[in-house]
Amino acid sequence: MARNGHVRVTGIGAMTPLGGDAPSTWAGLLDGTSGVRALEEEWAAELPVHVAAPLTVDPASLLPRPEARKLDRSEQMALLAAREAWQDAGAPRAEPERIAVVIGTGTGGVLTTLGQDDTFERSGIRRLSPFTVPMLMPNGPAAWVSMDLNAKGGARTPVSACASGAEALALGQDLIRSGRVDVVVAGGVEACLHPFTLAAFAQMKALSTRSDDPEGVSRPFDVDRSGFVMGEGVGMMVLERPDFAEARGARGHGTLAGSAVSSSADHITASDANGQAFAMELALRDADVTPADIGVVHAHATSTESGDVAEAEAVRRVIGGHAAVTATKSMTGHMLGASGTVGAMAALLALRDGAVPPTRNVDTLDPRVDLDVVRDKPRSGQWQAALANSFGFGGHNVSLVFTS
Repeated sequence: MARNGHVRVTGIGAMTPLGGDAPSTWAGLLDGTSGVRALEEEWAAELPVHVAAPLTVDPASLLPRPEARKLDRSEQMALLAAREAWQDAGAPRAEPERIAVVIGTGTGGVLTTLGQDDTFERSGIRRLSPFTVPMLMPNGPAAWVSMDLNAKGGARTPVSACASGAEALALGQDLIRSGRVDVVVAGGVEACLHPFTLAAFAQMKALSTRSDDPEGVSRPFDVDRSGFVMGEGVGMMVLERPDFAEARGARGHGTLAGSAVSSSADHITASDANGQAFAMELALRDADVTPADIGVVHAHATSTESGDVAEAEAVRRVIGGHAAVTATKSMTGHMLGASGTVGAMAALLALRDGAVPPTRNVDTLDPRVDLDVVRDKPRSGQWQAALANSFGFGGHNVSLVFTS
């Protein structure tokens, strides 16, 4: 496989419903742990949805209070995960103008928007926080991380619904390939667990309303799936130009070998197997790998009735049925804009450690899903390449190829 255009992944960071950092998240994925729990808060009592997947650690508790109070929850999460990834990469020493930040999000600072609107309606304009605007800006996470790292090579924010985090990685790779920067901190973040957002997704019949067994609600590819579980989280990766990483002796987790973005141009919310297959084909071509090289697939697989089947059709058409397929939203819930980066992390680490996380709750595989879905326990092996898919409302399709 050609190395032209490949970029090294030298650092990872995360906060998810499974753990407050990347190692604990990865351990939880391999253990098949569920981060879904019942919503017992008073504000959730009247909602049609009674489960969600919140973080295990409050990001505000890890930051000095003066810093935390001027940041939206999504910005707090992004700062912490970026710092973890940066340290994991060995704090690369590059010129500030040669470091870029790309952080995607689906909803931006929606908790601030909704919370400050409540304050405005209840108490008037004088009670609004002076930090409201920088807290609600979708580009806030990227901006704060760029300042934290003194990254002057650009701070960008892809907003492509649930594909945002994956698109950030693709854009990060493009920036390095262009020769404009040596290092990119890229990822996705989402913090939108709120009665308004839960109710809105429930109204469009996207969320499961089951609550009898919270840990069993998120069930990708299962015949009894009934919609996704909303989660929150953040994932970050440090991407580097290969020769830059090698010159400084960086320890790498693996390689982002190829990426592709397509738009289905078909329906605002429905999944489209043709557009998804096109993205996968482009990503394989970009990485200079064949379908036979792909040993692991991290599926987008949200647990919706039509979405899982469409993706399974696309994967089968492009890759075939030989690859080990995992769907970790069965454990984390759907972290929206963060899901693509955390899913990419799972694909990357599966290659690094020779272990594919299991998919929870697949009691009866939907017969229309003609794939080798890993269930019950991790699968051990050695694979050459992995594919990670992310798809978002609006027809956004992103596929990433990692190699060990």
